[in-house]
Amino acid sequence: MQVLLGIGGSDDSMRALERAVDRVAETGDDLTVAILRNPASEAEPAEIERRVRSILDEADVSASVRHLEGDPGSQLVDLAEREGFDRIVLGGGETSPMGKIKLGSISEFVLLNSHVSVTLVR
Repeated sequence: MQVLLGIGGSDDSMRALERAVDRVAETGDDLTVAILRNPASEAEPAEIERRVRSILDEADVSASVRHLEGDPGSQLVDLAEREGFDRIVLGGGETSPMGKIKLGSISEFVLLNSHVSVTLVR
């Protein structure tokens, strides 16, 4: 399975990375990490890449790491569909006091517009 992980530097996206890496280590899936500019995060792409590579190295998992420019949600959906990924993995989503999930703008866009299966890690 070809898995595309979108990561923008938030704690949720780092959790999604760790879970995806654990799964890839077990299943042997092909992982591509797409580093996005998340307007809700102050993390710089170079800093995110260092953290990604560190986590990959610790788990002894190889993955392609790419940087996407432009609107993060649409770039992620376009990449997944254009290159035939089987799944998009994203971090995000908080539960409101009423028990409903609140999504960030990137997660919401991807969930609503992707023709590829999406896994949301919370």
